[in-house]
Parts: sequence; structure tokens; C-alpha cells
Amino acid sequence: MTAGVAFLAMMALSAALLAGFLGALHPAFDSFSHFRIHLSVLTALLALPLLAGSYRLQAAAVLLFAIASLATTMSALPRLWPRQAVAKPVDRIVYSLLQMNLLYDNPTPKKVLSLIGRTNPDVITLDEVSEMWATELGYIASAYPYRILCAYPNGVFGVALLSRRPFAAGTAPHCEPRGAMATATIDFGGTGVDVAAIHLSWPWPREQYWQIGELAEPLAALGETAIMAGDCNAVPWSAAVRRVASLGGLTVMPSAGPTWIHAKLPDFVRRFAGLPIDQVFSKGGVTIHSATRLEDDGSDHLPVLVEFSLRPDDRAPGDEHESALAANAQLGKTGS
Repeated sequence: MTAGVAFLAMMALSAALLAGFLGALHPAFDSFSHFRIHLSVLTALLALPLLAGSYRLQAAAVLLFAIASLATTMSALPRLWPRQAVAKPVDRIVYSLLQMNLLYDNPTPKKVLSLIGRTNPDVITLDEVSEMWATELGYIASAYPYRILCAYPNGVFGVALLSRRPFAAGTAPHCEPRGAMATATIDFGGTGVDVAAIHLSWPWPREQYWQIGELAEPLAALGETAIMAGDCNAVPWSAAVRRVASLGGLTVMPSAGPTWIHAKLPDFVRRFAGLPIDQVFSKGGVTIHSATRLEDDGSDHLPVLVEFSLRPDDRAPGDEHESALAANAQLGKTGS
């Protein structure tokens, strides 16, 4: 009886695991994809003891499927070291972007401001910018004078973009429908780069699928060279993230690792069992060099610090988009 129950549980989990690969057919299937790592591990654990019983053939097939499924998530598996693909260039300026979901009611906002002061990023993309955060971010206005805050209808889930570098001449930052996306063209040493902050809702049955459709036009309007970051509430291999990347002509950076779990759980649980739902996208003359999860700042998300540089002007505009972290071959060469 115990073996029979374990077999039924294994088959149910493997069905859920399979559904996650069918996300392009319906967003309901895509909701399973976000738990692919967890489902793969649980399915494998159930299959292992069944290898010694009458269900050995089914268990062996399911175990292979679980291992293959887990392999598709390799770039987002927990790690103890920063994700770095290539050395910083000696002939280019390396810029930094800090992505943070602030948590609308974060009890320790000063930890966030302290983290910003210590990392001193060139640009910051922020999610869950509530009315409280509009006040707190005012304290660093002198350090980040170029900014746009986009309010969400509920006053909680707004986005913001802060920059130490000026907006490009003749351009103005703008908010997209319902405050889910902020975009600005920032002047990086004479090169204009579209920078965007994005915050998607929860997956199906919530409104994430329809929200992405609403953002199709602003995503498509991003310039030839752009970088976008945000809490997508979706993992990098999901149909939702692939759809966002496709609409914007963007490459999604392989995850820096798990970034979210319920705020009441310990930080080490988030780092090793959380969901990798904070994403960075880029295109054009952007080369991403590293992505690092930073320390807990009181939010239920870990901050992600990204270092990137811009392609030299003498490169042909038609050259293939550089994103070192997105190139599996390059990752293989460096052993990251």
C-alpha cells in the first residue's frame, strides 16, 4: 500500500512537472513551470525508493525525466559565489545596476538606503514602491537626482527608476499603463541607453498573462540598446519571461539565483529554496559581466547587483548582441 501511494504521488508530481513545459499553450500550465526545481527534486526523491520494487520501470523513467527537467534550470540553481562570465574590460567603463523589490511595507527602510549608499550603483530599478517609499527615496535625491516614480492603482506595487547619470538630452522618462513599467533614456558617457524597471503581477489565475499583453507596445518601443530589470514573478525558463523577452527583442540574463521566498522564512532558506523571479534583460550594445545577490535588506526579495559595459562605438551596429551571461558557450569556457 505504501508503494502504491508513493507511485501515485510520483505520477502526480511528474504530471505537474510536465505541465510546466506546456506554458506556451495556456498560462495555467505556465504556473507549474515556476516550481520546476522543487517539483524535480520531489519527484526524484519519490522515484528513488520505488526503483527497488515492482514499479521500478516507471520509477526509472520518471527519475530520468526529473533529472532532465532539473537540468533545464541549471543557470538558476543556488550557488555560493557571484555569477561572473567574463573579466571586466580594461578599455571600457563598467557600470552597475541594482535591482530591488523594496517590499511595500518593509520594516527596515534604512537598511535599503544604507545598501544603496554602500554599493553606489549607477542606476537603480525598484518594485513595490508604495507611498512610504516615495518619502524614503527622497532622502537620497541628491545622490540620485534623475528619477521617475510610477504609482500603481492600489498605491502599493509601483515601480521607480533612479539614476546618478542624467537623462539623455531631448528625452523624458515615462510610466506605462497602471505603473507596471518605467522607462528612461540615460546618458552613459555620451551613449544613450534605454533603461526600464518592470513589475509583473502573479501568474495565472492572476493577471500576469494579460498584463504582459498590455505592455507589448512599450516593450517593443525600447531602443536598440537597452537594459531592463524587475520582479517578473516568473522564473527565467517560463513562457511568461520568454514572452516578455520576445516582445522587447531582449535577451534574458540567466538568473543570479533564487531571490524570493515568504518574508517570515529565514534568509538561508530563500537563498537555497526560493524562486528566481527577479530578472534582467538586455539588448544591443550591452555586455553583462556579472550578477550578484546581495544581503537581506528587510524585503522578501534579495537585491541583485549587475555589472555591465557598453559596446565601443567602432563596433558595427549590426553586430550580434553581447550578453556574456546569456551565452552558454561562454559560460562553459569560464566554468561559471
